[in-house]
Amino acid sequence: MTDADGSPVARSGPLAGVRVVELGGIGPGPHGCALLADLGCDVVTVASPAQTSGIDPSRRATNPLSRGKRSVTIDLKTDGGAATVLELCDRADVLVDPFRPGVCERLGVGPEVVCGRNPQLVYARLTGWGQDGPYAQQVGHDINYLAVSGVLSMLGPDPDQPPTVPLNLLADFAGGGMLLALGVSAALAERGTSGRGQVIDVAMVDGLAAIAGPFLHAVVSGAWGPRGTNLLDGGAHFYATYRTADDRWMAVGAIEPQFYASLLGVLDLEDDPPQWDRSGWPSWRVRLASVFASAPRAHWVERFAGTDACVTPVLDAHEAVADVHLTDRETIIDVDGVPQWGPAPRFDRTPGAAGAPVHPGATPLADVLDSWS
Repeated sequence: MTDADGSPVARSGPLAGVRVVELGGIGPGPHGCALLADLGCDVVTVASPAQTSGIDPSRRATNPLSRGKRSVTIDLKTDGGAATVLELCDRADVLVDPFRPGVCERLGVGPEVVCGRNPQLVYARLTGWGQDGPYAQQVGHDINYLAVSGVLSMLGPDPDQPPTVPLNLLADFAGGGMLLALGVSAALAERGTSGRGQVIDVAMVDGLAAIAGPFLHAVVSGAWGPRGTNLLDGGAHFYATYRTADDRWMAVGAIEPQFYASLLGVLDLEDDPPQWDRSGWPSWRVRLASVFASAPRAHWVERFAGTDACVTPVLDAHEAVADVHLTDRETIIDVDGVPQWGPAPRFDRTPGAAGAPVHPGATPLADVLDSWS
């Protein structure tokens, strides 16, 4: 972990003692490295002069993706900058490369050079398309990886409307940042046996394929229909969201028969047509929409409290950070006035911890080199 000024503090977590050099990027790289920092890694982000220009060090850093890290300014486009990164990697356990294939090679910090100097180093390469294949050199963002992977085509309640764009949660963070943290952790575990590092190819399209695998199979096999007509995509009336009288929303997830029976019991409705008669799903959607629209959200929260109907309010971000369960469990925590996620997963002997966010380039390079000597 680090203090707000980027100074190292005592670390906890199952990966405490692991040194990570993160070449500065955006989105999935910082996210994955923040997860590693939560788990105890000493993460040092290499920020370029462009990334540090205009930073006001007198203002508190607030970017959660920089939390628990240290950050140094190095110009990798200079011979001296590349040499400094190599020196850091000589002392590190992990290097995270967030650039397109070949960029690090051109900068003089590719895997042959870095791993040749430090054979125990885990060299993690994070891209959208992967290190090889026809699209490897093509630019892209979350939405592009979602589109080509087939995932975007499945998102949204209406096949006649555009697919729903799920922020950049699926490709960048789930298929990228989390897969990076998993890959690095696995490579470190293997290194404990072999004593050797290795190069990891983390591609967001690969992560998306792993996440969406069962649904891709269902669509191709014919078991999954057009978007918005299936069990889990809003087609089923018992797995959907409904507007309330005060223009808020309730989420219904009453899949199992006993939960569905509880739902109908609270709403004083009869099971006609039965739950799994798909021909009745559209009419049931209209019926449930009418019922939920008859009262404000607070009414439905009270009615469903303590039931097994799987019905919950749709909280906005302001409500979520104050929710009694999420705060009590510390799923959402406050770090220097900034709401953030609590470290996950949780370990009973070696718990992780969330450090303070840090400005790009806030840590003197000499401090890092001295602590890693």
